[in-house]
Amino acid sequence: MMTTDWVAQYLEQFIKKVARENDRLAGKTPYIPYDGFYSDVMIERGYDWWANGFWGGILWQLFNATDQDQFREAAIIQEKRLDRALYEFKDIHHDVGFMWLLTAVAHYQVTGDEQAYRTGLHAASLLAGRFNIEGNFLVSWNDHPGWVIIDSMMNIQLLYWASEQTGDPRFAKLATRHAQTVAKYLVRPDGSVGHIASFNPDTGAFLTQLAGQGVSAESAWSRGNAWALYGFAATYRHTRQLEFLTIAKRVADYFIQQCQLTNDIPLADFRAPKVPQIFDTSAGMIAAAGLLALAELLPKSQQAPYRQAAIKIIQAIVGRYGNWQLTEDGIIGGGTEAYYRPATYEVPLIYADYFFGEALLRLKGNALILW
Repeated sequence: MMTTDWVAQYLEQFIKKVARENDRLAGKTPYIPYDGFYSDVMIERGYDWWANGFWGGILWQLFNATDQDQFREAAIIQEKRLDRALYEFKDIHHDVGFMWLLTAVAHYQVTGDEQAYRTGLHAASLLAGRFNIEGNFLVSWNDHPGWVIIDSMMNIQLLYWASEQTGDPRFAKLATRHAQTVAKYLVRPDGSVGHIASFNPDTGAFLTQLAGQGVSAESAWSRGNAWALYGFAATYRHTRQLEFLTIAKRVADYFIQQCQLTNDIPLADFRAPKVPQIFDTSAGMIAAAGLLALAELLPKSQQAPYRQAAIKIIQAIVGRYGNWQLTEDGIIGGGTEAYYRPATYEVPLIYADYFFGEALLRLKGNALILW
């Protein structure tokens, strides 16, 4: 695939900065670079922290693209650290998808490593075990056995991978039933998305939508909209069921329209009060990668609007929040973890960097496809 000069330039800078950060980290796992430098989030928030796989994902994407051993060696260290959460099985949750798709599954996909394959299947089996048969959903968190969050649309891609690898359709059937439940109870007619759907865990009956990390239950938390955009596109890629493509396009159209109101950089919540105006670049980068993934699934005649929207979002965010300084950690600033968590307003977030890197590699034509 032909690539433009700006993509090549960003990617060169991205690789250079990740290499420098990797040297400084020396095996630690990054999340937010407070005061300009990463600490070890596995020590601070635990081995089972949901975002612990993104650094490993960056490293595998770059090893796949560059064949530089430094990235492979560092990625394997991350995977081994993360596996402690898998085998201790303490408070494990639905985010096993984020955690091991980006590490063990990526490892197996790139190198064919058999232990990584077994680890990926183990994680998929744990995720499948969270299925509520009355409500047709995967339980997100252990302390709320009736809750389903929109982020789960990315995690279920681990189940599709497991089905494809083993030939066992049960993993995929659970994923598809979950996706249909999410579509029914969290995706709205206008393309906006709720964060949490609450169900009765005994009967499976839907109760209500909850606010989660957005402003309210009725608002439109932008990162949740990005997870839905990408997650439903990925679900269509695996199932080829048009209902999921239709939803992905509806959510994408809503996301693009909202970004056009704020110069292509998404607010943390599209229905937030006008003051203060809080942005979330992580939502933008997730959506950009998702828009590119969506475009690849469409006929050529329909690709341009989604591809162009992704490019506008990437360029707007990098122009305002990109940090290429090699003496500091974090590449994409302006990420907001949650609307009601002021300490994390507009800070660099590791998953913003991951999806930025993935989007660049998709534009270049050599991304490792994990979703």
